[in-house]
Amino acid sequence: MKLSQFKFTLPKSKIALYPRGRQFDPNAEGDVDDYRRDRREESKLMVVHKSTGEIEDRIFADVKDYFGKDDVLVLNDTKVFPARLYGIKEKTKAKVEVFLLRELNSELLYWDVLVDPARKIRIGNKLYFGEDEAMVAEVIDNTTSRGRTLRFLYEGSHDDFKHDLYSLGEAPLPDDVRSQREADENDLYRFQTVYAKNEGAVTAPSTGLHFSRALMNQMSISGVNLAYITLHLGLGSFRQIDVEDLTKHRPDSEQLIVSKETCDIVNKAIDNGNKVCAVGISSMRALETAVITEHHISKFDAWTNKFIFPQYDFSVADSLIANFQMPQSPMFMLKCAFAGYDLMMKAYKKALAGDYLFGTYGDAMLITD
Repeated sequence: MKLSQFKFTLPKSKIALYPRGRQFDPNAEGDVDDYRRDRREESKLMVVHKSTGEIEDRIFADVKDYFGKDDVLVLNDTKVFPARLYGIKEKTKAKVEVFLLRELNSELLYWDVLVDPARKIRIGNKLYFGEDEAMVAEVIDNTTSRGRTLRFLYEGSHDDFKHDLYSLGEAPLPDDVRSQREADENDLYRFQTVYAKNEGAVTAPSTGLHFSRALMNQMSISGVNLAYITLHLGLGSFRQIDVEDLTKHRPDSEQLIVSKETCDIVNKAIDNGNKVCAVGISSMRALETAVITEHHISKFDAWTNKFIFPQYDFSVADSLIANFQMPQSPMFMLKCAFAGYDLMMKAYKKALAGDYLFGTYGDAMLITD
């Protein structure tokens, strides 16, 4: 299929700037009982039935009604770090935005980053961060047009360095939200799943943001098994695809870890005829990366650049929960591959005509048989 086939008009008013449900930071000061009433599951849920084409309008809390004993939900437990920093350049005092991508060397404090404006940031420049300019980094290499390698000049333990560095950062909200509002302190909690565990992502697995601890507990009590993969999400999914022929698109690679424990849970469900649901596009990509013969998955610890678009035969999950994504995005293409192009375009037309919200903080869709 061609890139242009996944284009649709999305008004700015349809992009969610905040989550629908109330969310309370359990680490903040205040009434602990209030924080237990975290209502992430109050967003809308569209349920799309692949076999019949039926479309239902529900709320996300109802997702538990579609799964029962020994069914499996596969979730991505990657943890987002506050990747966006603002600093100044030495001498000129020009303002600089630095987006942390990943740490390259924990001993030398080398980081792979993006900088803006890039044309003024050269090798040898020093950048200063914080009100007292105490955090200092030196540009030691160019990587891409906006990419740089920074060496942070810090005396102290690595743990202290990470703490001080992250205290200067903000939640790395995607551009569709950031273009309409600035990130605030609450986004550090909103932009994180309640089950986030393994740090390494610069964007959230957005579907997981709908799950509260209470909802997960309810599903576990009903016998639903929760299995976890770790896919450290980069910016590749948000980069504009610039080729009409999708077979020529080369996505960025991301680190993926699938444990033996998760393989055992998923493979047992498949053998017993139970449902396997991928929570989020990243979880579906992970399962399809780790698949082996006979629709089973095996342990995986490497990098993947799996790109799925129609036509594609899925081997593991029979259900998918995902947000409403941007036009021409790889995430939208995967949903079209899973549900069928015509049915997905019908569902999106209904969402656009109704009051569904799109994007990272938007509403969700369950695609099931």
